Amino acid sequence: MADIVPVHAQGFFTVSRRGEVYEILVFDYYDPDEYYARLLHRPLDYEREMARLAANMQEELDGERVIVNGRTVRPRVQAVGLEHRGSPDSPYLTFIIYFKAPLRRGLNIYENIYEESVAEYDYEVYWMFPPRARVVEVEMETEYEVLGNGNILLLWARRGDRVGGSEKIVFEL
Repeated sequence: MADIVPVHAQGFFTVSRRGEVYEILVFDYYDPDEYYARLLHRPLDYEREMARLAANMQEELDGERVIVNGRTVRPRVQAVGLEHRGSPDSPYLTFIIYFKAPLRRGLNIYENIYEESVAEYDYEVYWMFPPRARVVEVEMETEYEVLGNGNILLLWARRGDRVGGSEKIVFEL
């Protein structure tokens, strides 16, 4: 298991007008020993590993400070799954995370404060706000672009980029 190497990640955040925020995080790996492929055929070991991965992700989330409109929110891991991209040495893990945000009409501020680091792999994150919402301001270390009708935010980092510290997204509902 020590030879499993992270190679890429994607995140998809969907924000509803009612303040429901779902995060779908997908991590791709290179697994030359095919540990995860073998795990799929051992149900008890698979369940233990998924529980361990969920707990590790929850620990990471608990180390962040997520604030929406001045109130701390607590993202929670809802599920984790393991699949492969056509080959037993190319697994990916999907984490489903949820939190309820105290949103309001007008301007809203999402802030995430966490430890600064260097990206170990390339990643992209999409924030999808409701139709007619608009991203107003973005403050973060990563590169970003506002897409669609102004309600989709794409941010990305490449391996070796400095990331973290704090993120701030101001959006209008």
